[in-house]
Amino acid sequence: MKHLIYIFLTLASLLFAACSGTRHLPAGEKLYTGAEIRLETAEKLNKRMIKATASGAVRPTPNKSYFGFRPKLSMYTTAKEEPKTKLGRWLKKTGEPPVLMSSIKPGVTSEIIDAKLFNIGIFKSFTESKTIEKKRSAKVIYTSHVHKPYLVKELTYNISDDSIRRLILEEKDESLVKPGDDYKLEVLKNERMRIDIFLKNKGYFYFNPDYLLFKADTSNINHDVAFKLTLKDSLPKNALTVYRINKVNINQNYSLNERRSQNAQDTIMLQNMSFYGNPERMAIKPEVLARSIYLRKHDIFSRQNHIITLNRLMSMGNYKLVQVNFVENNDSGPGLLDVNILMTPMPKHTFRAEIDMVSKSNNYTGPRMNLNILNRNTFGGAELLNLNLAGSFEAQLAGKGENLYSYSYNPQLELTFPRFMVPFHINRTNSIYLPKTRLILSYNYLKRVNYFDMRTFRFEYGFKWKENIRKEHELNPIAISYTSVGNKSTLFTDLLEANPFLKKSYEEQFIAGGNYSYTYSEQMLTGKKLQSYFHINTELAGNVLSLAKAIDGTKISSADPGKVVGSIYSQFAKLSVDGRSYYNLKNKNKLAVRVFAGVAKPYGNSSTMPYTKQFFAGGPNSIRAFQINSVGPGTFFQDTGKRGFLQLGGDVKLETNVEYRFNIYSYFKGALFVDAGNVWLLKSNPANTGSPFMFSKFMNEMAVGTGFGLRVDVSFFILRFDLAMPLRKPWLEENSRWVTNQINFGSSTWRNDNLVLNVAIGYPF
Repeated sequence: MKHLIYIFLTLASLLFAACSGTRHLPAGEKLYTGAEIRLETAEKLNKRMIKATASGAVRPTPNKSYFGFRPKLSMYTTAKEEPKTKLGRWLKKTGEPPVLMSSIKPGVTSEIIDAKLFNIGIFKSFTESKTIEKKRSAKVIYTSHVHKPYLVKELTYNISDDSIRRLILEEKDESLVKPGDDYKLEVLKNERMRIDIFLKNKGYFYFNPDYLLFKADTSNINHDVAFKLTLKDSLPKNALTVYRINKVNINQNYSLNERRSQNAQDTIMLQNMSFYGNPERMAIKPEVLARSIYLRKHDIFSRQNHIITLNRLMSMGNYKLVQVNFVENNDSGPGLLDVNILMTPMPKHTFRAEIDMVSKSNNYTGPRMNLNILNRNTFGGAELLNLNLAGSFEAQLAGKGENLYSYSYNPQLELTFPRFMVPFHINRTNSIYLPKTRLILSYNYLKRVNYFDMRTFRFEYGFKWKENIRKEHELNPIAISYTSVGNKSTLFTDLLEANPFLKKSYEEQFIAGGNYSYTYSEQMLTGKKLQSYFHINTELAGNVLSLAKAIDGTKISSADPGKVVGSIYSQFAKLSVDGRSYYNLKNKNKLAVRVFAGVAKPYGNSSTMPYTKQFFAGGPNSIRAFQINSVGPGTFFQDTGKRGFLQLGGDVKLETNVEYRFNIYSYFKGALFVDAGNVWLLKSNPANTGSPFMFSKFMNEMAVGTGFGLRVDVSFFILRFDLAMPLRKPWLEENSRWVTNQINFGSSTWRNDNLVLNVAIGYPF
């Protein structure tokens, strides 16, 4: 037995040596395994910040290690120097060359650490290094002797140019250099950038942040530093000149092959701007373009107006490239800039056809086709007319609902105007984003074979605009939809009769109201460690119709509801909030957390929410361990096989998701996730389905699932596979809802009843 243990330990040691990557190192070499930063000080310091700064100076990065194993290094060394086989070459390409201790220069790194610490106010640091060697590897310990960072005592201004001095002093309260703060070189750089941007918006076109100098006077006694902001001794004349806009020339049919000269071209003058080119080729009317051009003759040059002009012209969606060039015009006088706006148009018409196969977690599978025709300049005002023709077929090829199928087609017409289309005047704003007005008209025909035919007409009129890169608003003051259900089968009628709540949901299918949503997103700020996302959506319906009937003397109630076009109209209020946080970790891994809460309240003319406005839980973007829309309401169990396409929704929804996303290899990504949530009816809802929402009980009625995900992420396209299983089933007896003790991967019956594969495009949140 002892011999077996000895052999086992020997083999394990050899395996560890191979996987740790140290077995095939060159003779006399040791593997560099990284560095450790230590601080020596007698003062109370922010050691975490100082260590992080020092760590940024340590180079190179050691080979990647996972629990002491270095698989990529092992692949590289196993392939040897000049591999002759395909496998060997692949191992060499995929692997990672060893980082050897002989390539490390601790003395140089120590000097770089001291320089980094100097930049955060530790002017007199001293770093020494020590190498710790093992049999096959070595690491370096850097010990930095540090003191408390110097503080900023004051900032004074000694600007030689009177005009620039006056402007800077007007904005001195906005300075990033604050007395009492720690000295940081990065803050000084950012302050120069802030002043440069400010001056460029005041006409100093040729100014440069390098023209600003901070002169420092340090005190070793008080450990502080006083700054004096000055200009360089010798500056070019144009850097101190305020420039104004002279000529504004616009060419909206510019191609890269033509010269920038505007000679021998027709010209239209409008608002002191020259529009060049053939009038018949000027696709967008000059007065429309003029609304997005903020660089005007005689105005002082402003970098902000330059950015607004560029962004607004590009966001029209009509140009593949927009250039704004400035040329100094000395012929007309000093301090004048001619502006040439050169726009390369995209084709006016675009046709696109797509066909794909859709597979859902409830076993419904089928093809989907989408035809799209886009006109980018419908009436000469950069209006986007989008005609979309979509159709799909899906069938449940396996499971309890086998042989159920449906098909649909959905033509939609969307017209977008690059401005607010309202019956009153709105002053032009200085936002870099172009506001848009949308009109949407659509028709949807849905055939649920052996159930019903459904026809839905929808019209929306609304606006979208952005405050800034993070904040976006959408307001649809008019949102009308009308749904009629016909050709009802006996099976469908029996299902409705057996569930009055479902029956009532299908009756109230005329919705007239409006909605508003607000989105705050930091996901485009890629350098941020913690990114936040917040979306709130509100919707009201039926109030205007009820008011009109009340004025007419008609009494409104859900017992004797009013009708429009022969259908009961819905009256309700709905609110939902979606909050997310994304924690960006090392090696591009990420922890994503999502919380969703929503409540909908029918009132007046309605006792239940219309089916399309209810909340649902379960599916690839919800609780992935349960089939689409199959969770709840409350403790109700939905047998999707018996109910087919029809699932029950709720008035209240609470859901939370936690997902750890990590890299596997190249564009293959993995995920571990836990989802929890449910939907409930309000206590005031007359339907006797499941358990109503109660604050004292909802936590005990949450469905919980977990699973593993595989994603193919090629940036512009993400294909997602999520395999999940339930951990908690809210419809079971109160003390038996956790089902972790029933997990049995070896049982085909358990796998068929519990494992759910979700196939989807894009991340779930």
